[in-house]
Amino acid sequence: MKRRTMIAGGGALALAGIGTMLARPAERGGMHEAYFAGLSAALKRAGLMRPTLVIDRGRLAANVAAVRKSVDGAKLPLRVVAKSLPLPRLLDAIMTGMGSQRLMVFSADMLLQLFALHPEADYLMGKPLPVSEFVRVAELDGPAAARVQWLIDTPERLAQYAAAAQARGIALRVNFEIDVGLHRGGFADPQALAATVRQAQAAKVEVAGLMGYEPHVPKMPSPDKAHAAAQAAYTAAIEVLKGAGLDPATLTLNSAGSPTFRRHCQGTAANEVSVGSAFVKPGDFDLDDLADLLPASFIATPVIKASADQALPGVEALSGAMHWWDRNTQRGFFIHGGHWLAKPVSPPGLQYSKLFGRSSNQELLTGSKLVQLRPDDHVFLRPDQSEALFLQFGEIAVYDGHGIAELWPTLPISA
Repeated sequence: MKRRTMIAGGGALALAGIGTMLARPAERGGMHEAYFAGLSAALKRAGLMRPTLVIDRGRLAANVAAVRKSVDGAKLPLRVVAKSLPLPRLLDAIMTGMGSQRLMVFSADMLLQLFALHPEADYLMGKPLPVSEFVRVAELDGPAAARVQWLIDTPERLAQYAAAAQARGIALRVNFEIDVGLHRGGFADPQALAATVRQAQAAKVEVAGLMGYEPHVPKMPSPDKAHAAAQAAYTAAIEVLKGAGLDPATLTLNSAGSPTFRRHCQGTAANEVSVGSAFVKPGDFDLDDLADLLPASFIATPVIKASADQALPGVEALSGAMHWWDRNTQRGFFIHGGHWLAKPVSPPGLQYSKLFGRSSNQELLTGSKLVQLRPDDHVFLRPDQSEALFLQFGEIAVYDGHGIAELWPTLPISA
């Protein structure tokens, strides 16, 4: 019995050892591939040895061409989402490339900034704002405010906007937010929408259209069913407008977004789509429907300090065991800045330190001995999103495949 027990115990230990080795993280790493090596050299020649957001002009142009091919083929006008592309020169490039003067804006501050840059643009608000923000815009530029389609999500907000517009003697155009499955607000009940349309007509408020946003669709267990349900909800809302004597052909029927615009290109109840982030394709937009688009923006920042054997503070004796278990913690690289909504992409194999935590000043990235970075070498991170992150950089470097061709300023910071 004792011998059988020992054999069984030895077998269990062996299996546990095998399981432990199988769970051990694989060693990863290397150095910059040719693309990032060339980009690093260009940044050094330009003297950009500080946290810098880079836009690849060639990739951007390719993405614009791909998006335009899709929407032109479907004969769908495109509305450019300004919050995701908050640089005047970037917006200019995309609006020109898309042949569009339609903008979706999400804050009063950015709206006021864009009025001066694009006075003839067709503006649709992408979210309902407190009436005080409408008042602020109306008192600064009443004629421009009267041209905007203000997003309305409740009868109460409509009453507030109508009273504010009437008090200032300006016309009011409204677009109704409808809930097509996201459940983030807006009209979900056709009867409630119908009553609010009648309310608008009684108050002499122009009903300009509908906006139904459905970024949840590609994340659902059955995206096709979710998209069909969103289309059904949108169609029901259009029927409400028809019942109120409105002609859908004369209205703005906005839908989609970067994750779903290509589904609308296959057929849609809407008559225009919105796209923003897809033009620069941050990491959150690695979706099947956008597989042909290229990441066109990166954060570049230099290594400040590099260690060959990154020690744990306070428990230095445990560092060796940690490095043995996860060889991707052997080397440490403290970078200039950090804590961005972004993930390391080059050199391969870098990771955030789970033990040190995040830092906005000198973030620690760890890697295996295959990563041979030295101080003043660049690390590249790919943004998860563009909208808030781009505004953290005052000037954005434009890479033309050979060098840094221009520096584009961002718009002033706004929510």
